[in-house]
Amino acid sequence: MKLLIKSIATCALVAFFIYATAQSLAKVQDVDDGTRVSYRSSLNRTEFSQNQSPFHSRRLRQAPDDGGLEGTEITFKEENAEDRATKTDSEEIRVCDAGLILPLWMPQKNISLGDRLIRGFVYFLLLVYLFVGVSIIADRFMAAIEAITSTERTVVVKGPNNEKQTMHVRIWNETVANLTLMALGSSAPEILLSVIEIYAKDFESGDLGPGTIVGSAAYNLFMIIAVCMVWIPAGEVRRIRHLRVFAVTCLFSIFAYVWLWMILSVISPGIIEVWEALVTLLFFPVTVIWAYIAERRLLVYKYMDKNFRVNKRGTVVAGEHDQVEMDAEKGRHPIVSFPSHRNSDAEAFDEARREYITVLSELRQKYPEAELDQLEMMAQEQVISRGNKSRAFYRVQATRKMVGSGNLMRKIQERAHSDLTEVKASLQQSDEDDPDDQPTRIYFEPGHYTVMENCGEFEVRIVRRGDIHSYSTVEYETQDGTAIAGTDFIGKKGVLSFPPGVDEQRFKIEIIDDDIFEEDECFYIRLFNPSENVLLSVPQIATVMILDDDHAGIFAFTDSFVETSESVGLYEISVMRYSGARGTVIVPYWTEDETAVGGKDFEAVRGELIFENNETEQKFSVLILEESSYEKDVSFKVHIGMPRLAPDSLHYHDELLAKIQEVESKDTKDLTELDRILLLSKPRNGELTTAHVRIRESKEFKATVDKLVAKANTSAVLGTSSWKEQFKDALTVIPADESEYDDVDEDVEEVVPSCLSYISHFVCLFWKVLFAFVPPTNICGGYVTFVVSISVIGIITAVIGDAATYFGCALNIKDSVTAILFVALGTSIPDTFASMIAAKHDEGADNCIGNVTGSNAVNVFLGIGLAWSLASIYHMAHGKTFNVEPGTIGFAVGLFVALAMVAVSLIMFRRWNKNIGAELGGPKTSKYLCASILVFLWIFYVVICTMEAYDIIRV
Repeated sequence: MKLLIKSIATCALVAFFIYATAQSLAKVQDVDDGTRVSYRSSLNRTEFSQNQSPFHSRRLRQAPDDGGLEGTEITFKEENAEDRATKTDSEEIRVCDAGLILPLWMPQKNISLGDRLIRGFVYFLLLVYLFVGVSIIADRFMAAIEAITSTERTVVVKGPNNEKQTMHVRIWNETVANLTLMALGSSAPEILLSVIEIYAKDFESGDLGPGTIVGSAAYNLFMIIAVCMVWIPAGEVRRIRHLRVFAVTCLFSIFAYVWLWMILSVISPGIIEVWEALVTLLFFPVTVIWAYIAERRLLVYKYMDKNFRVNKRGTVVAGEHDQVEMDAEKGRHPIVSFPSHRNSDAEAFDEARREYITVLSELRQKYPEAELDQLEMMAQEQVISRGNKSRAFYRVQATRKMVGSGNLMRKIQERAHSDLTEVKASLQQSDEDDPDDQPTRIYFEPGHYTVMENCGEFEVRIVRRGDIHSYSTVEYETQDGTAIAGTDFIGKKGVLSFPPGVDEQRFKIEIIDDDIFEEDECFYIRLFNPSENVLLSVPQIATVMILDDDHAGIFAFTDSFVETSESVGLYEISVMRYSGARGTVIVPYWTEDETAVGGKDFEAVRGELIFENNETEQKFSVLILEESSYEKDVSFKVHIGMPRLAPDSLHYHDELLAKIQEVESKDTKDLTELDRILLLSKPRNGELTTAHVRIRESKEFKATVDKLVAKANTSAVLGTSSWKEQFKDALTVIPADESEYDDVDEDVEEVVPSCLSYISHFVCLFWKVLFAFVPPTNICGGYVTFVVSISVIGIITAVIGDAATYFGCALNIKDSVTAILFVALGTSIPDTFASMIAAKHDEGADNCIGNVTGSNAVNVFLGIGLAWSLASIYHMAHGKTFNVEPGTIGFAVGLFVALAMVAVSLIMFRRWNKNIGAELGGPKTSKYLCASILVFLWIFYVVICTMEAYDIIRV
């Protein structure tokens, strides 16, 4: 807001200076009026009669053909007579013509100096307010462009291990987006002003549109780069990363104005032919295609030197030769000489994913007590805020700060929270449909039972799922296995009924106990013959394992290989007791490192499990340490030692241990068959005494990372989802606290809006509420917002054109000077703030310098090319020619080309100078010196163009 006030004050001072200059020049013209008019009249007559000048007056060229020379001379004499009559009245300096939309302030004759000052001041305030309005609607326009260019498609690429990976990539290429829609968004007022002026003047040329484009180009190249050059924090630099694209846009930005000067003054002086206008317009797609070829290394660029470097996230990426050298000199990352075979989209996705994981690790170290969900939200917030920003983001950020709508950090925080909530909800969502819509299914739950021989009886459970509103039946029966009905269990057969609303039934089976030692035995229970419209699901056969209670048991792991996620926390490992469960048995256990290291991947444990009498399973826990790794595959071992019977205690007494010790003391030859059976009942280990535990990355965490990385773009931050949100934003005052944006890691207290924030909010409230009616960006992918916004920009631009003309008319300032100074400055202020924010927060200078050159080229090719194409075709259809007097515009274009070459040379000198090494920033003395040179070039350009417009300088 402070920068906005300073800018308005500067504009006011410049307006006063220009007005004073115009009045002085008007007096000088009055003194020398007679001589100058006589000189021009004789010169024009001579030029007309001899036809030696390459340029002819528009009025002469449009004179009736049947009148011949005589009629033309009469017209010319009448014109000079009118000029002389006008010059006799010093008070009547200039009479305004009615504009396209804005009504004319009457009266227009016999206006005093005070009236002109008041009108000029009112028109100046109106221009400033209109510039603010067009900036706010451009905010919506750029949000729509961001939504359009952020459209994604799903691609399947191969990962590092040739596994298929699905990801979402943007359809729009970054270079193409910057040179087309992004350039249109930032330069829409200048482009539309040129087109609207042609229409308002009945397809005749004017000075306001072309003058604004040329003046905006000068301001962008000289002033914006100068401000960004000194805006870089001390000790930091910003370099252009896409040098090939910059070279193309820089070449075309200079060529555009060279071409404009040629068609104005060289090829067909004063006449714009149809082919010239169409070629100018066609240069726009040529620029875009050439820049795309350079960026993608197509055609000749693929034969140029290509280097690879390891970026800050450890990913091998293609880099410019000079960028690789710079990184190597600064010791950032080593240069890699091997080529990359992976898809560029996959590399970009991997790079973003690595950044997310790196940020998450940093936050975990900084906040060790925080929950994972909170850390993930903070990481998502930082990834969005740190990620590469588009031109639209910085433009919207600048506008919001100017008009008291705060910066985008608050929306980034809200977006990160909503993203995480949405992702978690999608991961937890069940894949099953409504149970009532599924058929009725009946099955065992569980499908395996383990019972002791002395348990007496146990209960079996059968469940019904799906539609349970009807009556269902199913039959069951037991089937022998190694256990025989009548000897080991009591066989059973029957029918289970499920009344409506009942989802489970139970029945009991009796187990027969004996005193004979025997191996573990099993039998089965089968479901069959369900009622109509009922399906039997797996498991429809349950297995029942009978453990002998006369044996101390065999101990082993259930599986030799188990896998777990690193996010599991405490992982329980089961040790089973087979073939008996008699007595209290102690089993030792411990862990052993493999690729997983104790203390890093898990907590090493060592201890003993105590199996009480008739207890068949015990578990011990191993703490798995979570590192939030995206890809992890390590393992460790767990072992159990030789089991032993526990000695008698106060709580338990069993003569089994004493009997075994007594038999063991006998000689082998003296052992009876019962003694041998007793020795077999000793506890011992089974086959699986070692198990491998594999630790993999958390699938939920991996899915969360993939989904959050896919959502980590600024399009949704800039866009809106409803009219309610837009009106809420329009009516809310949000502080534009720079600290929020500078350091998102720190906890920033709630900032109260300042007085300036409230003032700017209420000043801009009309525009905010009005533009809240623009459709949200989530409708039709932003295209509706795009069309409505550019239509509104066109209407406001038409009013700006009228107001600028009235402003110059009231203060006797020529349209060419008004365009180069005031209109160009007003339309470029948001771009200035956007470039300043980009210069401070971006890692490179592409959004500062590269977008300036690209925008300058697009302004000429699209703004002037489109307007002049329409006008030249219109005049050709009516049998006339489209005439454009070179005048101040031709001079301004030629001067700009010369000064632009100086500015580009200075920028490249800074890049290749070893003491500076970058286009922006660097040593304090050099950056202020270079910025001063660029500021001088702009002041020199403005002053010389103004002097030429008032004939102080004759060319």
